Amino acid sequence: MSVTDRCDFRCVYCMGENMTFLPRSQILSLEELDIIGRAFINLGVKKIRVTGGEPLVRKNVLTLLTRLGHNKGLNELALTTNGSQLKRLALPLKKSGVRRINVSLDSLQPEKFRKITRNGNLNHVLAGISSAKKAGFQRVKINTVVMKNRNDEEIIDLTEYALDNDLDISFIEEMPLGEIDEHNRALTFCSSREIREIIGEKYDLVPSTITTGGPSRYWSVPGYESRLGFISPHSENFCADCNRVRLTAEGKLLLCLGNEHSVDLRAVIRSHPGDNARLTDTIVNAMTIKPERHYFDLNEKPKILRFMNTTGG
Repeated sequence: MSVTDRCDFRCVYCMGENMTFLPRSQILSLEELDIIGRAFINLGVKKIRVTGGEPLVRKNVLTLLTRLGHNKGLNELALTTNGSQLKRLALPLKKSGVRRINVSLDSLQPEKFRKITRNGNLNHVLAGISSAKKAGFQRVKINTVVMKNRNDEEIIDLTEYALDNDLDISFIEEMPLGEIDEHNRALTFCSSREIREIIGEKYDLVPSTITTGGPSRYWSVPGYESRLGFISPHSENFCADCNRVRLTAEGKLLLCLGNEHSVDLRAVIRSHPGDNARLTDTIVNAMTIKPERHYFDLNEKPKILRFMNTTGG
């Protein structure tokens, strides 16, 4: 099975705002990220998503995005962001070659948003989303992790915000990554079916055949251009269709979010600089250990101790 069949490429290179940054020597440089990105493209990968953490706080990140975005072998460069820097950078991102933008947005209530994001400013994010729309990206999408007793009462508000502004939105079931004590994941879990039922009380939901090559399963609302997606790692497992791998800030190629299978690409490119054949062989061989699926149990302690903000979305 070829690399093209089994993966796209996600570059996770920043641990985000209000987080502890790794020493510079431990993380991949922009040049190293470009080398690995071009290796995947040369193997036939057509889509790259840059995510985090928060990628836009990385110094000179537009240099990397421009290199990737103008690579003739790539069909699409996408970006996932918390939106805090988007008002300032929307137009430069569009010029760099980014085609689609995803923005994490779990609440439309300023105080709740600040609490969830640990000091985030909702107005800044909404202004960034507006700037992204004006910049003319192919699609602008909202990513919302829904949890009971946290933001499930905002499902309709978030849906209407997306519909009224011609945005796509994906509602995401929380993944049990990292140990936490702020809530009980089994009690706060909200399934995609429950979310659709809530939306369906007010809007007609029509299943869509549209796919973006990712885990979202899309529905539409007649009369609106927006796509309503549902990412369901628990209730509607999508592992059989997964063709994604992720690269962390430290150069680990993760073969699955729900497993620890990984290969150290940083060690390869630093031990053998300029040896593109060795890098390519390592990537191809890594595909053979991509797990068949993950196994999540909300009633057990998480088997994966890394958190999403250090893994990438």
